Amino acid sequence: MTYERDERVDTYIDGLPDWQQDICRTVRDLVHATDAEVEETIKRTVQPYFVLQGNICALLATKDHVNIFLYDGGIVPDPDGIITAGHDNKTARTVAYWQGQEVETRALGAMFAQIIANNRAGGWRKLKRAP
Repeated sequence: MTYERDERVDTYIDGLPDWQQDICRTVRDLVHATDAEVEETIKRTVQPYFVLQGNICALLATKDHVNIFLYDGGIVPDPDGIITAGHDNKTARTVAYWQGQEVETRALGAMFAQIIANNRAGGWRKLKRAP
């Protein structure tokens, strides 16, 4: 897949263990495949973010797993139950993957598509206020 890459995101991913690189690259490709206008950047000094008229998601590798922070304000449906943390968070929820786990690309891609649609409609803060 081809898209404009931020070399700082490459640096972040390249510094991880192989299994975390695989997860991060899968998520990166998936979010870009969801919409060709997605851009990537670094925020909070080193953390990769994927944005389109607002945050979509961010990656954070920890010692034993990779967190994918979904910036959805808790309003994007999770029919497949992939959210692992932040169920009551008003800003972002988390999907975590450990070594050997497969990324649920269908479910995660559907969530990315909804977050992008919400961003284009004014963002989750505006949508939460709407009657």
